[in-house]
Order: sequence, then structure tokens, then C-alpha cells
Amino acid sequence: MLVLHARHLDVLRLGDDEARALGLRPARSRLVVVGAATLITAAAVSVSGLIGFVGLVTPHVVRLLVGHSYRVLVPLSALVGAAFLTVADVGARTLAAPAELPVGVITAFVGAPFFSFVLWRGRQDP
Repeated sequence: MLVLHARHLDVLRLGDDEARALGLRPARSRLVVVGAATLITAAAVSVSGLIGFVGLVTPHVVRLLVGHSYRVLVPLSALVGAAFLTVADVGARTLAAPAELPVGVITAFVGAPFFSFVLWRGRQDP
């Protein structure tokens, strides 16, 4: 659903007036996208548990690398998130072998410093 609405997200970045001028109904598009994102997040958390930093960190990292086009950002965020979680899972299984760390610990160790950097950088920009 989000991939299908990627163009709408690009248009919404221009503002409501421009989106209306291009034939988009901004309120309806926002409702569809937020609803789809909420359902996707709820399904992912119910299946995999609280590994929320994956869904928070990877889109920001991908945006820094490839830009702001949602047509590229949405599918690439999914791929990078899957790769990141695979690496975190391998790390969780091997770092404390024969014991096993929760994957959320590894993702938190990556996510917390990243968000600290984002907050620090946000304060630096006027």
C-alpha cells in the first residue's frame, strides 16, 4: 500500500495547495498512508516483538544516502531494514555464544546513538 502511494507522498511534500493543484486530495491521501503505516507497524510488532529501532533508523539512514524521493525511499528502506535486521540477528546469536542476546538489544545499541546524533545535528541547524 505504501509503495503504491509513494508518488502521493512526494506530492504531499510540496504542500497542500500544490497537491490540490495537481489533483490530489491531501486529507484523504494522508489518512490512507497513515492508516496503512499503522496497520503495517501493528502487524510487524505483533509478529516480531519490539524491535522498533529497525523501522525508525533505516528510513533516516536511507534518506541521508539516496535523497527524499519516496518512490526510492520506501522500497529501499524495506530492503535496508531487512539487511540490518539480518546482521543484528547474526550478531545477537554470535556475540554472546553459546547464549543468545535479544535482537532488540543489538538494534537499540545502533539506534540510540543514531538518534542522539540526529537530535544533536537538529540543534546545530538554525
